Amino acid sequence: MQDRELFTVQGTLSPDGPLADRMRPRTLDDIIGQDHIVGPGRLLRRAIQADRLSSLIFYGPPGTGKTSLARVIANTTKSTFESLNAVLAGIKDIREAIARADERRRLYGKRTILFVDEVHRWNKAQQDALLPWVENGTVILIGATTENPFFEVNRALVSRSRIFQLKSLKPEDLRETALRTIQDRERGYGKWRVSFEEGGLEHLVAVAGGDARSLLNALELAVETTGAASWPPLEGAEIRVSLEAAEESIQRRAVLYDRDGDYHFDTISAFIKSIRGSDPDAALYWLAKMVRAGEDPAFIFRRMIILASEDVGLADPHALGVVISCAEAFDRIGFPEGNFPLAHACLYLATAPKSNTIMTVFDAIKEVEKEDAEVPNHLRDPSRDSESFGHGKGYIYPHAYRDHWAAQQYLPATLRGKTFYTPSKMGYEGRIREEVLRKREIQVAVIMGDTPGDPAPETTGLSWSASSKGREGWFKRLESGRSALLMADRDAILGQCRISRHDRLLIPAAHDGLLLWESLRRTPEGLSAALVDSDAAREGLLRYAASLDELEQPIIAVFPGASLPSPEVGEALFSCASFDHILAREPWRRGAGPGVFRAFAEGARKLLVPGGDLVILQSPPLLGERISRVLRDECAGARALETKLAAAEEAFFTCRDEAVGAESARWTWDESTLEQVFLEAGFKTSLTLLDQKEDRLLTERDLSLWFDREKSPWGAFIAGALGDEDFTGLRTALHERISRGPLVWRWKSLLLTAHL
Repeated sequence: MQDRELFTVQGTLSPDGPLADRMRPRTLDDIIGQDHIVGPGRLLRRAIQADRLSSLIFYGPPGTGKTSLARVIANTTKSTFESLNAVLAGIKDIREAIARADERRRLYGKRTILFVDEVHRWNKAQQDALLPWVENGTVILIGATTENPFFEVNRALVSRSRIFQLKSLKPEDLRETALRTIQDRERGYGKWRVSFEEGGLEHLVAVAGGDARSLLNALELAVETTGAASWPPLEGAEIRVSLEAAEESIQRRAVLYDRDGDYHFDTISAFIKSIRGSDPDAALYWLAKMVRAGEDPAFIFRRMIILASEDVGLADPHALGVVISCAEAFDRIGFPEGNFPLAHACLYLATAPKSNTIMTVFDAIKEVEKEDAEVPNHLRDPSRDSESFGHGKGYIYPHAYRDHWAAQQYLPATLRGKTFYTPSKMGYEGRIREEVLRKREIQVAVIMGDTPGDPAPETTGLSWSASSKGREGWFKRLESGRSALLMADRDAILGQCRISRHDRLLIPAAHDGLLLWESLRRTPEGLSAALVDSDAAREGLLRYAASLDELEQPIIAVFPGASLPSPEVGEALFSCASFDHILAREPWRRGAGPGVFRAFAEGARKLLVPGGDLVILQSPPLLGERISRVLRDECAGARALETKLAAAEEAFFTCRDEAVGAESARWTWDESTLEQVFLEAGFKTSLTLLDQKEDRLLTERDLSLWFDREKSPWGAFIAGALGDEDFTGLRTALHERISRGPLVWRWKSLLLTAHL
């Protein structure tokens, strides 16, 4: 059986071939540009090096290296590599390639990688012919396309492939490509002394527009038509390319608005995002660009109608009607006067308040798909089966009550207390928000207490009892509050840096996974690495990641202590010695001080790439809650102790003498301490104080820990400052208060952002 290889002789090229073909990279390290997908630590690089490829689609402009990546894979993989060009190949060629691949797998257990250039050129039937063999693993597909695969490639193929977008090369990448070519004796022009007149090479780079093939073709024409009467000249000959020759060897390309291509989708995307971002000037500009290019007005109105519900929604319920009216007006009058209703709808949406709470319908749909629950008996239609089955019995008629509302259960029993919709604070929704939430809180409270054996809901109070099952209700509410607090912390940290799909993130102290999973979602083509201080913590996180593909999983390493690894250790742990971002939430859980901060800052400086950043959210004990504040606001019978306790706590959190001990540095540092350390390490910093609060249910265990004079530094210090009688009275007051339920706990957190 004769295998078709992607290249005539793998890894070798004809010396008479085109320069662009001769200069193709042969290894990953030869590739110039595209660091976002093949740089150290990136997902695609790891997959190629491990020879663990799944089906891939390379998408990008001409001359960005799609076929070159295929060559690198051909030189690296142990699988048989076959090639088809979608412009020339048909169903017969696909079937022949599949037959050979199937025979290899059955007889020799060998995989086949099928490279399809210009894959978007195949019609739906041709793409469908390949689908079953990709799905059952007979071939691993690598497709290359200059068109957006989400629109031009069969959805089923796209869903089974990982898509990597290659970007136009930067000017410095093109210049490096040209210089390598001039210096390469084997494949380029290193045998001769090639130079350019001032501005000549710069012109080739500028006009190539990010296309390496265009640059090399122009370079070939410029060099080989300069100087000698015939090519090649004698070895060592001088070839000086003039600016005029450079200009003649490359042509500028026209940029057109393609109504069926990427520019069409990119422009409508810019239009919608400008409206969503409430920028009327930008929205009008992109609207004018589409109209000037001949875009179908029906398409523009269709997208604005969707946006009126999706992005404006109930913040302005009139928006949908306005846009539909403008669309109907356009149908009546057409162009050129139709520009007026187009602009009318555009400006109305751009200046309207925004809310996307309509999206909660998809949460409800997911819940229905998960469990199609029955209609509760009291909500069923009583007109047909009320006598036989009791349908409708127990229904509370809202109009019979004050304000035409009464709390009762409307969701199925399995979804009691479930919420889908939370009004935003914008526009109309802002006006109804308080009423919706107030009714929901009362309704949830009544439903949670509505169990067999309880009094009827309308006769019970709404207060909680610490001695009843209401205490479970406290825990549910507090857990919900804790979730909101964690999400707010996560959003605050991630909001401080711009994370790209191909970035490399390091997350120290990642024990709870709060930042890790969101980072993983944001960097599907990069790296999310985490540090934990124990094998147990690592195993816990890996259990959550087990459902992901092996290459998609985060890399989690055990690194004890509160510092960061060196680049050498980072390379050993993650196969990556540098990172774009370092994100941490409460990295110093067991106390910290200037020495710990300094080691962390120095480690971060060595691990971050130039321009990288670090974001830390930390809650200093000095800015934490004061028991004296709790005493003042929550314990009316013990306010006489408040002034004395406040003075004692202030002394504890600021005193650095030997009476407290050297370990006092763990709770006496503040925001200036932390910021100064990072400034000294060479970072540019910004620091924000966040006011935090949550409902907290304190327990006897909390009091035992605080008031232990031997194990608690706070307890020992406060006991000495207050005396035994007042110290005992303080504990008694707090004991009485915690028996009455949760209290509001307040503190401040530091959000530090540091840039190199």
